[in-house]
Amino acid sequence: MLQMAPAALVDHYLGISRLLAGQLDFRSAIRAVAAEVGHILPHDHMDVCILMVDGKYHTAYETGMSTAWGELKSAPVANSPIRSLLWGEVDHLLTDDACADPRFHFEGAFKAPIVEQSLRSRVHVPMKVQGEIIGALSCSSQTAGLYTIEDIGHARAIADLLSPYFFALRAAEQAQRSAIVEAEARAREEGLRQGALKLTEALEQERQRIGMDLHDQTLADLTRLARRIEHLSRTGDITPEALEPLSRSLQHCMQDLRHIIEQAKPSVLQLFGLAQAVENHLERSVRDSGTAIEWELADETDGVCDRLEPTVSVALFRIAQEAINNAVRHARPSAIRVRLSCHEAGIAIDISDDGEGISRPCGRIGGGLDNMKTRARLISAKFSIGAGRAGKGTAVRVLLPLPTEIAGMHEELR
Repeated sequence: MLQMAPAALVDHYLGISRLLAGQLDFRSAIRAVAAEVGHILPHDHMDVCILMVDGKYHTAYETGMSTAWGELKSAPVANSPIRSLLWGEVDHLLTDDACADPRFHFEGAFKAPIVEQSLRSRVHVPMKVQGEIIGALSCSSQTAGLYTIEDIGHARAIADLLSPYFFALRAAEQAQRSAIVEAEARAREEGLRQGALKLTEALEQERQRIGMDLHDQTLADLTRLARRIEHLSRTGDITPEALEPLSRSLQHCMQDLRHIIEQAKPSVLQLFGLAQAVENHLERSVRDSGTAIEWELADETDGVCDRLEPTVSVALFRIAQEAINNAVRHARPSAIRVRLSCHEAGIAIDISDDGEGISRPCGRIGGGLDNMKTRARLISAKFSIGAGRAGKGTAVRVLLPLPTEIAGMHEELR
């Protein structure tokens, strides 16, 4: 290339500095200076390769020709044709024909753009900030033998101008990503906190309900029985005929107490597993409703549910229990279907009915739905509710990602 006068070089260097000012992202910065760089180092393609903070990946911002390099958000440095430069093994790369230069053609190298665009002449220099390599400046031409040793010095001067600015852009981008991650984490944490608060309130309401049931029903019955026994003791009228109504009342009291305990603690779940507990609740709910509702439960999990943590099983049961209760009490369905399945996405429980749907203002949407959502979130499961098949009825789904150890066992069983 023709040698440029020092004064002209200085003007172009100053032009590069001026053009960088105000550029807020990598692509606009590289495109803003491309013409000025072209006066010093003519090129058909120019890119700035920026190392990510971990140093294992990089991304490229290009101008001139568009190549596959510029389409990648990140790529392993180990596959870069200029990895020796990025690793600091060499202080520059200069070639008359990169299409044939073995330094760019090693196993696994992402070299396709070199061949596809015939990028023959290439000059590469590192971009450094306080001695640390943060990336590389690359200029390429389809003309073979274009660049000389003198052009390495020009490229280094340009890289020195670009490096601080691109370092600042990288730091700003990293800070933005960190802020987004932190904001998302805070949102999740706040969501879980609110969910836990709602669940705690619901549990407190349940505790109060149990207390009132015990006080107003069981305790009142036991008090009447105690007074009746005391009266019989005083009068001495303890006969089989006098004891028979006492025994009958005691049986009713014990039955009521068992019902209260069963509502508080799903013993079938602990004894027989999730599928059996859901089926038992479904059968009892339909029976107690006094209406003709067809029901069906299909368990396609091959026993995977039985290997879940107890707290997870209880949460899944409570979600299914609430969904079944809603269907029986509010939907007026002719049929309810429950399906437990296990696949790559995880364990799914689907509860569907052919009733009146969730749009009906019957109180079906409210605290129960909030509790189901909260329970799902607390075990990292996904919860959804919507219309059933053909827009009829309601379909509830809870999807729990399989824990790693259970997923491995499930794959072996398959």
